[in-house]
Amino acid sequence: MEPVVRIPSPHATPLVQRLFRTPPQPPTTPELIAAITTWRGPDAPATPDEVHRAAAEFTQLAAEKHSTPTAELPAVVDVLARTLLAIGELDLTDVDAVRLGPQDYARRLRGAVQGADRDLSPDAAWFHDALLVSVCLHVLHHFIRRSPHIQQHMPERSSRIRQLVDLNDTEAAARRPERSQQDAEFEAAYAEEVVRQHGWLTIVGVDFPNAPDRWLLEDTYLSLEAEESSGGEATGGHQRTVLLADRALEGHERVLLRGVAGSGKTTLVQWLAVAAAREGSRVPFVLPVRRFAREGFPAPDDFLHAIRHPLADRAPEGWVVRTLLAGRAILLVDGIDEAPEETRGKLRDQLRRLLRIFSGNGCLVTSRPSAVADGWLMEEHLSDEGFAELSLAPMSRDQVTRFIRDWHSAAIGDEHCREQRDRDELKEYEQRLLHSVRIYRELRQLATNPLMCGLICALNRDRSGSLPHGRKELYEAALEMLLQRRDPERDVLYADDVRLQQEPRERLLQKLAYAMLEDGASELPRGRAVTILDGALPAIPAARAAGDGEKIFRHLLHRTGLLREQAGLSVDFIHRTFQDYLAAKEIVDRGRLLTLVDHAHQPEWEEVIRMAAAQARPEECGDFLERLLSAAPVLRRPQVNHRRLMAAACLDHVTELDPAVQRLVHDRTKNLVRPTTELAARGLGWVGPIVLELLPDPEQVPDDQQALLLAITATRVEDDAAIDYLARLRRRSSLAIRAELARPWRHFDTERYAREIIAHLDPDGLYYPVSDTAELTALRDLGGRPRIQVAGVMATAELMDGLDRTQLTHLWLNAEPTDPDMSWLSRFPRLRVLRVNPRLPRVRNVPEGVTITA
Repeated sequence: MEPVVRIPSPHATPLVQRLFRTPPQPPTTPELIAAITTWRGPDAPATPDEVHRAAAEFTQLAAEKHSTPTAELPAVVDVLARTLLAIGELDLTDVDAVRLGPQDYARRLRGAVQGADRDLSPDAAWFHDALLVSVCLHVLHHFIRRSPHIQQHMPERSSRIRQLVDLNDTEAAARRPERSQQDAEFEAAYAEEVVRQHGWLTIVGVDFPNAPDRWLLEDTYLSLEAEESSGGEATGGHQRTVLLADRALEGHERVLLRGVAGSGKTTLVQWLAVAAAREGSRVPFVLPVRRFAREGFPAPDDFLHAIRHPLADRAPEGWVVRTLLAGRAILLVDGIDEAPEETRGKLRDQLRRLLRIFSGNGCLVTSRPSAVADGWLMEEHLSDEGFAELSLAPMSRDQVTRFIRDWHSAAIGDEHCREQRDRDELKEYEQRLLHSVRIYRELRQLATNPLMCGLICALNRDRSGSLPHGRKELYEAALEMLLQRRDPERDVLYADDVRLQQEPRERLLQKLAYAMLEDGASELPRGRAVTILDGALPAIPAARAAGDGEKIFRHLLHRTGLLREQAGLSVDFIHRTFQDYLAAKEIVDRGRLLTLVDHAHQPEWEEVIRMAAAQARPEECGDFLERLLSAAPVLRRPQVNHRRLMAAACLDHVTELDPAVQRLVHDRTKNLVRPTTELAARGLGWVGPIVLELLPDPEQVPDDQQALLLAITATRVEDDAAIDYLARLRRRSSLAIRAELARPWRHFDTERYAREIIAHLDPDGLYYPVSDTAELTALRDLGGRPRIQVAGVMATAELMDGLDRTQLTHLWLNAEPTDPDMSWLSRFPRLRVLRVNPRLPRVRNVPEGVTITA
């Protein structure tokens, strides 16, 4: 029987999740419910008082839709809280509860607290009992969603529970008040503005004579992958669930998405906003943190004004609040790392409070990886109410190839590229670049995100196939292209009367970047930017002769391609990476390199410090590195270690350095690279190839756990030198070590890694992960393997061609399938087990004889 009192699942689900712990692995056997409640046990993350608060929120949600005497609501809350606490007292498993159904399970709970409702009036008692049935329905739905065992062994009961939840949501939606005509008309105009604002993408360097500076997002967007780490020895080592990043909010209501500079975070936000606006089912609110970093997270009624939205003054009063109350919003909070470190905690707490008040709305928060700690957005006591934490994966070889081809197709297809000679030339550059990316390690290491791929494509065309090596050289070449050659080669000669060469332009941009760095901000108010330029002009004669600060500001904004203005009020760089590079260059030019020592323990300064060391003079750099290695009594031990490891990281970018300083860095950091936890081991990867010289010889480490930590560190050093180190671990029998060695193909030369690592791993119990077709082909060339984990998004046709039909017995779909129809597996006669990650879309048409497991 369906519940009479209905609570929509978007509101009920987060409340139910407060009551039960999140399992480290999806359960494959029945679980004792009392053991998974959040308020029991010595390490209980919740308390009975928090259960009482959840009961109060359940009661309030239900009371809003039913005529209930408000005077008795506190008493109803007390009774419901006592009844919910009985969940932890009954000797029932989740299977038992699902078998009972919501009515009988509610009856069992009421029986455990007999007499609790004796002081309620008949109407209030009825309301409590009906409310309890509704809560129990959502509790059972939670058990089904978390348990593959229930889904497999109780399919009919699971289906019935899901139907009741769907009906519950449908009836609740039917009672929801209709939007007013004024709200509906504004929402339509707002959706059009979202598409207009965010439906375009700037592809760095695609500049032809009279060509546009932007391209339709739908023509150029590359669907990236996001990873969610999980697993351990029992599951074959640390595994990563791979899904399409633009579908992350389909599987999670709230997501913290990490990604390095240029990895595509903001472009993903644009894509999600445009998709939601066009579909009309959700209302997207794009909230760049830089707009309100110092003032704090805006109240809903201030959303549009805080981001300086052009329709802010036209919005009906209370429209944003009504949208949030209806659970129809998606909050896209972009760049939490762009807020000063001291204000991030305040922003987090304000966001969490807003989401508690307006539950049921989607939320995506983006950040650079090191700017916020693991679990940063989790509730203090109730982690289930927190955010799923995903990471944008580096682009695979297939994705890099696709990006390069799409980039050149967009350029060739542009209406301004009319000459056949130009099109033929671009096709030649495309083929040359595809070959170079496969051959040259340095280029492969750089081409791991959309920004870098865009720069590489542009520079390849700009330099007729002659590309720079190394990140510093890449940025230097990009600045030359944008600041010196962009306008002349596009025949834009008279857009204004300011005539500046690259060097003065770059010097002026450095001043703005440096001011942003000093302010701890990602943008400057327009007036402050003009003031900074006015102050710099007397020392730059060429610029001083061209005009005042206001005129130079307009010139830099419109003619360099590096700045953008926001609603006429502020200015920022088109990408944070350019800001960091130019700020580092200004620091070196001012002779203030040593001032960075005071910031070397702060993760958000890492890029600036590395780029400053790369541009410093040899003696100056040597002194700087020595200071990083010196004592720092005011810092905590982890901060001191971070500062010293920054010295090691800088070595990878320095062209010339005193050998004595190099030895000093090596000696002072070699004892820091003995990781004791997996988190510490992963964190060493950014140090670079130098870490391989500091790690102990793995063949002299008898303990498998310590050897695993060394493997985790070395696999994250994205340099082919790591292959030599990892080869000394390939004979280990530990499944966790073998799984870790099999994981990181995408970071290395595929053929060499297959030959020197993969070919030597004992296949017993090991799922070999494949992230792209290059790995799939390499594994097939080795003779195939019985167990394969699809760890990257690939088309069905690619899997059919790449999997060995004579070898495959176990297939693990740990990435989102492009097609859930599995009938194609009938072509693999030895296949016995299909393992599907429960967080991915359900598959269908699995051949007979193949067992599905989670």
